[in-house]
Amino acid sequence: MKIDCGIALEHEFHSTGVLAEAAKEMEGLGFDGVAVSEMAHDPFLALGICAHETSAVELISSIAVALGRSPMATAILGHDLNAMSQGRFILGLGSQIKPHITKRYSMPWHGPAAQMKEYIEALHAIWDSWYLDKPLDYQGEFYTHKIMTPEFTPTNIEQGRPKVVLAAVGPLMQKCAAQTADGVIMHAFCTEKHLREVLLPKIREGLAEAGRNEDEFEVHCPVFKVTGINEEDFEKSKEAIKYRIGFYASTPAYRGVLETHGWGDLQPVLHKLTRENKWDQLTSQISDDVLDAFAVVGEPLEVAKKLKQRYGGLVDRTTLSRDLPADIITQQLKILRS
Repeated sequence: MKIDCGIALEHEFHSTGVLAEAAKEMEGLGFDGVAVSEMAHDPFLALGICAHETSAVELISSIAVALGRSPMATAILGHDLNAMSQGRFILGLGSQIKPHITKRYSMPWHGPAAQMKEYIEALHAIWDSWYLDKPLDYQGEFYTHKIMTPEFTPTNIEQGRPKVVLAAVGPLMQKCAAQTADGVIMHAFCTEKHLREVLLPKIREGLAEAGRNEDEFEVHCPVFKVTGINEEDFEKSKEAIKYRIGFYASTPAYRGVLETHGWGDLQPVLHKLTRENKWDQLTSQISDDVLDAFAVVGEPLEVAKKLKQRYGGLVDRTTLSRDLPADIITQQLKILRS
């Protein structure tokens, strides 16, 4: 199980120097990957800086908004980052939701799973034209790519295409990932039970239908953690994670995770609070049993042990935070790899 760490660009993208130091620190601590998500800043630019400042860690866009870009634009970015990092880039993609794609990015929306399937197929068709010298001739319902001339074909193709991993919550997107991608990024609003009993069987079913090898497919699974180096930090962490669980659990699309545990009736209660703008009451609805199912809870080293017990052998990658002192993070990594 590989252990990644995220860079929050909202806090660390004040200058290239700050970002570079963060990436070097994570590599020095021994993380396997540096993950950057797309929020208020572009993840590809940040990962390019990280590529220049590191030599061993994998670099992951976790995630970049696919449907806000054309497949050609993303194929170029993916190629360049993988080439400049000497094969260390992993292209993590997500669909976002319709209002953001149509009203923020001003891009078309055709339904996320069907559109993402074509999007990833188009990426591979473009890369096939570069790396395998195949004619570019992709004709889908939503995307068409038919022109590739020598002037626009990269020549630094030694590293080949990057891996593509897809963020997937529902069964249609999970099937899309199994059919077209190299891996899947699970949502943090997930439990070990739901992962083991619902999500992974769907992934395996999709891989079998596509005639693909399960051993070549990566499962990335970020996990909520409640911890701290003192009681005050622990309580702050607990409140923050309870709120985050309540926030996601209020959304009808995530009710299925709750129903795996027989907690489906909690979703409309939380949804009602959000409709009434009572956001401060979400945490009070999250019991310790619910918290323990969605998060690993305890002192820092206990968290590492629980993370290994729950997810070791079940997923291929998970995450740790950099919020703890360096010596504690080093011990956590040692526990997870023992």
